[in-house]
Formats: sequence, structure tokens, C-alpha cells
Amino acid sequence: MTESAYEELQTGGLGPATFELLRRLVHQVRRGTGFPPPEGHTVWSDDAAYDVISAMLSQEGAGQRFVTVCFTQAADEASLERLFLTSIKNFLIDEAKKTPRGKLRRRIARRMGEDAAYRKLKGSPPRWALADQAEGAVWQGDLDDLIAQAAQVKGVGITRWNHSGPTPQQTVRALMAILLSVLQYAQGAVREEDLAKVLEARFGLLAPARMTPLFADEGTVAAIVEQHAATTAPDPTGVEGVAEDIWQRLSPNERLLLPYLDKDAHHAAQLLEIRQGHAALVLSNLKTMLFEALSADSDPQVVMAALLRRCSEAAS
Repeated sequence: MTESAYEELQTGGLGPATFELLRRLVHQVRRGTGFPPPEGHTVWSDDAAYDVISAMLSQEGAGQRFVTVCFTQAADEASLERLFLTSIKNFLIDEAKKTPRGKLRRRIARRMGEDAAYRKLKGSPPRWALADQAEGAVWQGDLDDLIAQAAQVKGVGITRWNHSGPTPQQTVRALMAILLSVLQYAQGAVREEDLAKVLEARFGLLAPARMTPLFADEGTVAAIVEQHAATTAPDPTGVEGVAEDIWQRLSPNERLLLPYLDKDAHHAAQLLEIRQGHAALVLSNLKTMLFEALSADSDPQVVMAALLRRCSEAAS
């Protein structure tokens, strides 16, 4: 008969049964909690699970000791599983806290925890609801629906985002306005991880400012900036000021998409490396904002050329 992990450890070492148990438990934890995959992986897989196990085993000062500690405290296979499960969950919690999204989660959790309008549900994964909502109500819908709801909230924006230190008050107000709207729409508790994803999608908070060079043969949008660059002159009409105001209001993802307004959501998703539903919302928000911002007082084409020139300068 195949040895169990408990029997295997009794005979003296980490073998295939122990690694298989750890792999299965990593998947069990991540399915129940929504932890992101480890660095280097975009989705969970067995390879991602084994990377988590390797990271646990190679921890400085701990390493394989966690296996020994769990084994010495266990009485049988079932209790060993429970101890491994706790160790894996604690490890993934510590790793998640180090990520930008983990830091964002801690910020919003602290803010909601200080506001009587919000209530945190007991248990795992952490969920938040409005205090006046039904006690047992839990959001069971699709994340894309919450992101779409956040996109409908107008009049809020973030011009400053710091990755450490106190959060600017204007930023706090914008974040809380979105959270309030999303939780009102959900009519129940939403996972803290999903709330962070909604804010990330709405404001492009965690996306790196990756800029892509413009190519003259990739559509009419790029052609505008080339045409305008040949006739650049002093700006007595204030077009540069209008363009700068719009530029400062754009998120990193929106700036990245600016030269590709004539592309579809599929292209945007590949460019931003996010799901197509999320990319469609970013693209839609960008087009709506530009439509509202390009006033009749300024030549829209000239303003767009100034914006695209900023894209080109950022890329270089």
C-alpha cells in the first residue's frame, strides 16, 4: 500500500506522499481564500503550488522545520493535514501582505474598520458589508459586475497615490466613494480581495506605468501626432494646458491605451495584460472621459496630438 504523508514522515523524510499532500492543501487554501498566485505565475497551477511549497521549505530560519513541527504535533494523518493547512494559510497571508494589492487591502480595511457605516463579517476570507445591510447577505455575483458599477461613479478621481505613508485625503474620499457605491449595489458582503480588485480596475492603482512606443503604420491615431509634430509652434491658444490637465487625470492603464483608441477590447486586454472585461471598461471609461474633456473651445484633434506626444515622450 502507498504510504500516507504521516507514515512517510515517521520513516524519516519528505517524500512523494508529503509533497502530494502539501500540493493538494495549497490548492485547497487558495480556492477557499482567493490568494493570488506566487510571483512568476499569472494563474494557479500545480507548478505555482509547488513554487509555494518550495518557498515555504526554503524560508530563512524556518525551512523544513515547519514540516517537522507539524509532524511532532500531529497524532495521525488527519491532524497532520490540519496543521499543514494552517501553516500554508499563514504563509500565503504573509506573502499577500507584501504585494501591492495586499497593501491596498490593508488600507481599505483600516478605513472601513474606522467607519461605523461598514461592518466586517467574521470568518475567512474577510468580507465587508454596509452596517445597515442584512446580517447574512453575501454577494455571490460576478466581479465584472462590481467593476462595471464602480465605473459608473462619476466625479471622483485620484491624482496622487503613494505606496507608503499616509493616504492623501482626496484619495481616501475617492476610494470610499467607490466602496460605498459597490457595496450598495451588491446588497451584501463582498470579499476584501474583490474590493481591492475593483479599486485597482477603477483607478489603475497598481498597474505599472508601462508605455509602448507609437508606430506610424498602426492606425490613424498615431498618424495624428506625426502630422502635428511636423508643424509644432508656440501655443497661444492654451491647448497644451488643456492636454496637461487631461493627462494628469489619466490612470497608467488609460495612458497606455491612449494611442490605441481605434482598437477593440481584445487588443486592449493583451496590451494591459488583464481580463477582456476589465479592459473593455478601461477603454470605455477613457473614451467617455475624452469625449467630455475635449471641449468645443479647443480643437479636439490638436489636443489629442498633444496627448499622444506625451505618450511618445514617456515611452522614450
